[in-house]
Amino acid sequence: MDKADLTAALKTESQRQGFDLAGVCPAAAPPGLDRFGQWLAADYAGTMDYLANRKAAYRHPRSVLDGVRSLLVLAFPYRTVEPDASQPTQGRVSRYAWGQDYHDVVRERLRGLGEFLAARSPEALWRGVVDTAPLLEREFAQLAGLGWIGKNTLLLNQRSGSWFFLAALLTDAELDYDQPHPTDHCGTCRACLDACPTEAFVEPYVLDARRCISYLTIELREQIPRDLRTAMGDWLFGCDVCQDVCPWNHRVGPCGEEAFEPRAGTTNLDLVGLFALDELAFRQRFRHTPLWRPRRRGLLRNAAIVLGNQRPVEGIEALERGLRDDESLVRGACAWALGRYDSATARAALVARSKVESDPGVRAEIELALAGNRATGPSPSSRQ
Repeated sequence: MDKADLTAALKTESQRQGFDLAGVCPAAAPPGLDRFGQWLAADYAGTMDYLANRKAAYRHPRSVLDGVRSLLVLAFPYRTVEPDASQPTQGRVSRYAWGQDYHDVVRERLRGLGEFLAARSPEALWRGVVDTAPLLEREFAQLAGLGWIGKNTLLLNQRSGSWFFLAALLTDAELDYDQPHPTDHCGTCRACLDACPTEAFVEPYVLDARRCISYLTIELREQIPRDLRTAMGDWLFGCDVCQDVCPWNHRVGPCGEEAFEPRAGTTNLDLVGLFALDELAFRQRFRHTPLWRPRRRGLLRNAAIVLGNQRPVEGIEALERGLRDDESLVRGACAWALGRYDSATARAALVARSKVESDPGVRAEIELALAGNRATGPSPSSRQ
């Protein structure tokens, strides 16, 4: 097949595999490489050291596939239903984590697309990537004509908004290249910048990941900074605020992908029940889902913060259990949360734990909690 026919066939097959958008660009140094370096130098990546450690690999896609000449850049949609409003003792989960792990789903479709290429061009090398390779996907997506990088730093498409996962099929075959997307359609809109609960956007198009709720609840392995905890609200895992308010997302309908339909109880998770899960039970429930990434200690840390923000009476017993957990990360977050309650029971639990706690970080959280780190005024559901 000539390159035009092969490219057209690959795009048609990508739609059959479930991809919503497909565009092709040449393998070259990504246009945003300097901005990426500046972003790293400003320490906006936080503890995501793997980004800086692989900085050199981002310079060219040949680090992902030797001899690569073309990138077929793809978008896989994941918007399904509208989430229910969270109730006290529930934590909100980002839309992308409601169903199966997207890495597994998209990789399977990429494999099918790669096999399709191999059948028509047996000599071609290829590699499918989604999210884990040193590749600036958004830059290449813009280069392939799929959309523009918005003020919230996500790729936006006029028809599909931003409710999609980016992926790429790299190959040493020469394909027919699309024109880069020429226009930024954000205009004067500031919806995403103004709505961010933690003020994570330093300026338009620049995100300080250290303040982003998605980073705090998923990537960060330490205690969440005290000045950002209340701003997390009821977000247990991830955050969709900057996408929910984006006007380009208001017109996007359900994708119809069964793999991403929410499993029972996943749009909002029962927080109290999480504290009853030991390591084995947690693994059995979450091992093949996106919620496995922060592991049990990270998710329970997040659950404690949300309970501390909501302060339902039902949360006290769960937080007392967490205050005795083997993980110091969980105990410290539970101490903070109990300190937010206007409750003699919560205070008694903190006093009792202070007499036996050996971890310096947890002891500091307990001391601050006993000194009074509550928000002004208890919530009505916290009174006993």
